[in-house]
Amino acid sequence: MSKIIVSPSILSADFANLERDIKLVENNGADWIHVDVMDGHFVPNITIGVPVVKSLRAITNLPLDVHLMIENPEKYIEPFAKAGADILTFHYEAVQKNEVKKVINLIKSFGVKTGLSIKPKTSPDEVLEYLPELDLLLVMTVEPGFGGQKFMDDCAEKIKVIKQYAHENLIIQVDGGINDKTGKICTEYGANSLVAGNYIYKSENIKQAINSLKQ
Repeated sequence: MSKIIVSPSILSADFANLERDIKLVENNGADWIHVDVMDGHFVPNITIGVPVVKSLRAITNLPLDVHLMIENPEKYIEPFAKAGADILTFHYEAVQKNEVKKVINLIKSFGVKTGLSIKPKTSPDEVLEYLPELDLLLVMTVEPGFGGQKFMDDCAEKIKVIKQYAHENLIIQVDGGINDKTGKICTEYGANSLVAGNYIYKSENIKQAINSLKQ
């Protein structure tokens, strides 16, 4: 899968003009829309919930790539799936180890693509056993919770390990401090999906910013 899937993070969009800002990236080459859901517990910030995802579904045909940075994700899988999420990614660190497979199967039961995410301190070895069941593995290259953080090079190294064990169709996604330079590091290691917020939304030329991530 040589194509790089670019998923702009609406965390960096203008929340008073979300429809405008989603159309802006949609019309300039975005593949997916990345929706960061934070609960103020798993991460120290609070963002958006199910009603917003439902509203987004009504205004875009692009896949909604919903990243659950929340505790007890199993409680919210059904509402987010029914609201129109196309991909639901939950955090490995947010559930007990013996519950990971259960949450993966729950997401699958709603016909939604299944993603698992790991924070900077989590070793990729901890999640290799789940790769066969996943559509997507998200490597965080910053601590989840806030936009605009600096890219952690050592976290990107995990991509190489995951790539070794990944099945052919696994999407290896990277989120955190992504721009044209850090994105290139990640894709050279084997990532095939990049999430970027500030780099895209604060760019003077959004089309150019998105295209630079696909190079």
